[in-house]
Formats: sequence, structure tokens, C-alpha cells
Amino acid sequence: MSNSNGSSFHKHTVIAWLEDKPGVLNRVVSLFRRRNFNIESLTVGHSETPGISRLTFVVNGDDRMVDQAVKQLYKLVNVTRVEDITNKPAVIREMALIRVKVDGQTRAEIMQIVDIYRQQIVDVSLDAVVIQAVGTEERINSLIELLSNYPILEMVRTGAVAMTRGHVGRNGSTAHQQRRTAL
Repeated sequence: MSNSNGSSFHKHTVIAWLEDKPGVLNRVVSLFRRRNFNIESLTVGHSETPGISRLTFVVNGDDRMVDQAVKQLYKLVNVTRVEDITNKPAVIREMALIRVKVDGQTRAEIMQIVDIYRQQIVDVSLDAVVIQAVGTEERINSLIELLSNYPILEMVRTGAVAMTRGHVGRNGSTAHQQRRTAL
């Protein structure tokens, strides 16, 4: 997809570290809303630093638009660090809980599918199972597509959580980047 300037829109994965204070998340989301970004996923939780939350979000936009938004995020008082990891080596995962209707015949079929995908059944009743799936967006989508042949009763997904690969130094660059810079 391209915009009027001819530059292409694609998914960007951005991580922001925020102070745990009321209203900070609202200000971050409002910044993207004002710039007409559609936030595809947003996941926030505690980080390794007490008092700092880690926000991972995926937005669709061109490089220039996302770069401008990242610069604007730095201007928010309670944002301590921001990193667009779209083009960096990273581990990106989602989690889904999927409740599927089962009967005596389909229970074994569903258990086999879950086993093939190396996921877990975390709850069982006479007429349903709850599957916990953790993996890439594509892997979760593939599992859901197969399970859609059975009645999916309920589903929830976390959205992406992400972390760059390798050791990260104080300046935020990975050990791989630090070695490249030193050469």
C-alpha cells in the first residue's frame, strides 16, 4: 500500500518505556490518534525497572510518518525511551486464548492440532477446551484458521510483545550493533 507521496505503508513495531503515572498511556495513544495512525496492537506491562512500564505497539505507516511520531513521543514528559525495532533483529510474540467447542469425536482432533502446533490446552470441560497459543502472529493466525473448522466460541489475543535480539548495552544498541560500530 502506498500513500500520496509514493512511499509505502507497512507495519512498524515500536517500544516505548513510560513512567507508571496516571494519564501517560492516554497521552501516547492520543499522539498516534491525532496523526491518524491505526494502532493494530498495543501491549503494556511492567518492565525490568521499577516504576517503568514497557509499551509495545504495532502501527501501519510509512517510515517518515513513524519516525516523526517517535520524535514526538520523546517530547512527552513521562516517556523515558522509544525504539522503532521494525528493521532490527527481534523476538516478537503474541499470545491467544481460544475456547473451542468439542464433542467426543472432535476432542481428539483438536488435541492433535494443538500438539502439532506445540501449544497447550489449559482448560477442559465436557463441551469445550481452552487453548493457549504463543508464537508469531503468522503462527497464531495459522492455528486459528485450522481451528475455525470447529466452532470457536471465544477468543482473546494479547497483541505483540517484542524484544531486540542479543545483549543490549547502556546506549540501547545491541552487542551486534556495538561490534559493527567498533569495526
